[in-house]
Amino acid sequence: MNKGAIDYSLYLVTDRDLLGTKDLGATVEEAIKGGATLVQIREKNLSTLEFFQLAGEIKVITQKHGVPFIVNDRVDIALAVDADGVHIGQEDMPLPVARKLLGPAKVIGVSVSTFEQALLAQQEGADYLGIGAVFPTATKGDADSVSLEELREIKARIRVPVVAIGGINKNNIHSVMTTGVDGAAVVSAIVACADPYEAALHLRRVMKV
Repeated sequence: MNKGAIDYSLYLVTDRDLLGTKDLGATVEEAIKGGATLVQIREKNLSTLEFFQLAGEIKVITQKHGVPFIVNDRVDIALAVDADGVHIGQEDMPLPVARKLLGPAKVIGVSVSTFEQALLAQQEGADYLGIGAVFPTATKGDADSVSLEELREIKARIRVPVVAIGGINKNNIHSVMTTGVDGAAVVSAIVACADPYEAALHLRRVMKV
């Protein structure tokens, strides 16, 4: 995988709690067909075995469609299923340690909410940044808020790709993309929808700047 060629534009983050009766694998596949360009598996309430099995299942789907597959937090799971990379937060494993374990070829993204955090992550070798929360979000109630203006400023001063995250949906994704970011991460805007394919397709249409 060429890290420099990754399309971060419609970044899907999973959450099984929002699925209802839908299957996660089928939801991810439909979202990719609708236009999701990258998939991050984020599951907080699974045993290591369950997470490993689910990650393996999603990896098969993303690989089939040529879409990068990122594991949230868990460097061990990413290594075990040979994911394309990991996404880590401010309270997860330090980036230099994650890089040492994963090697130079894997993608490492870092969650940040200030320019100082963004600059540090870039200096430590982050491949991309997840910045937020841009809007209030039920999936991450403790997230610091970042205004669209702050998002625009951070993007203008950082060299690595920037993905906005937090409460992004079909009604506000266009305004997010006008800040110049490389992509928008969505959770419920796809995962909670009855038709993930149509949801992704619609997001792709309305996010164009």
